[in-house]
Amino acid sequence: MIRKVLKSICLLALILFSTANTTFAQDAKAGKALFRSKCASCHAMDKKMTGPALQGVVERWEAIGEFNGKSGNEWLKSWILNWKDPVAAGLPYAIKMKDFDASEMSIFAGQIDDAAMANLMEYLKNPSAASSGPSPVAAAASEIAADSEGTSTYTIGIFIALIVLLLLVYILGRTSSQIQKMKVSKEEDGTYKLKVEKTSKKPFYLRNSFKSALMLLVVVLLVYAVAKNAIGLGRQQGYQPEQPIKFSHELHAGKNKIDCQYCHTTAAEGKHSNIPSLSTCMNCHKAVQSGPKYGKTEIAKIYNYLGYDPATDTYDKSKEKPIEWIRIHNLPDHVYFNHAQHVTAGKVECQTCHGPIETMEEVYQYAPLSMGWCVNCHRNHDVQFVDNSYYKTFEKFHQEMKDGKRKRVTVSDIGGTECQKCHY
Repeated sequence: MIRKVLKSICLLALILFSTANTTFAQDAKAGKALFRSKCASCHAMDKKMTGPALQGVVERWEAIGEFNGKSGNEWLKSWILNWKDPVAAGLPYAIKMKDFDASEMSIFAGQIDDAAMANLMEYLKNPSAASSGPSPVAAAASEIAADSEGTSTYTIGIFIALIVLLLLVYILGRTSSQIQKMKVSKEEDGTYKLKVEKTSKKPFYLRNSFKSALMLLVVVLLVYAVAKNAIGLGRQQGYQPEQPIKFSHELHAGKNKIDCQYCHTTAAEGKHSNIPSLSTCMNCHKAVQSGPKYGKTEIAKIYNYLGYDPATDTYDKSKEKPIEWIRIHNLPDHVYFNHAQHVTAGKVECQTCHGPIETMEEVYQYAPLSMGWCVNCHRNHDVQFVDNSYYKTFEKFHQEMKDGKRKRVTVSDIGGTECQKCHY
């Protein structure tokens, strides 16, 4: 009996694992969530941003045909994971695309597994398929992609382990019950006889094996719930408070193409990125006194905070008061983050952390800003050594790249995952 149950456990685990992997395959809804998490800061389907419009991108790469034994579709997947690989292989289309924009594409090798890549390719091939109502599997995949942690495999593993553990508890409970029913008695002739009591007719929910399994399940679920909620403490991805002035980054950074550092002047030079002073706003709005969406209403608020009268072009300093902007992006006090280190030394685009800010009518926190999210970026993001004097002291890496012994240097290679870099 025990052998049969063990075989059933193995079969069930195999089925669950296979089903879990195949259900994530080619899910356009999950692919869209992954696209928003990894790609949307630089790409849109229907318009050019930092990168090209991606409508029809699968067809364009498939039209390349076979090169070095790989199809255009395979080369596209290689480009998504690490664009430098097809360039190094000499693929003409890849060499052409690498010069599309001065900004380098992020490296996603190690962040996107085969199942997630299948989802992404399905979405790129057929974006409209992602507009249908989400299935439970798609909803789960969306949540996983939004966290940018790649935890689906671990969740599946934990689920399978839980099922196996519960079945083992059931087997042990049945075995224990059978042993307790066995009694050895001495007969009158001096021989010993094994007697087995009749099986109890108790309902299954009153049996010890069921109670034990139920208790174990409750404990495991409680531990999982506590751990998951504890990990999420302090995170506020998607946080979008209403600000005292309806400032549109879509209008200023998107339509009007105002550089981020024109307003956030200290991002390239200091630890913190400053809130723009009202004098910066007045560089434009002393002349531009009406907006395309709200007319004079929102711009008038700037004047009120400054005590400025546009009719007389005068300031009343007694009426000045600060704007109480609501902070959106917060890190724990024990975390050190330096904007200048990323913007100036690392040449990291604002959109890497803040998302497609140039498309936001009202700003929200795009990324989870979790430890795992930061560490994964440091593991996969290439340090831009070329024409960057900040890294000239790393002579060994420069020489290895010159000699062809090394193709890339990641942030992790220069100590970016050491505890003391962010916690000290």
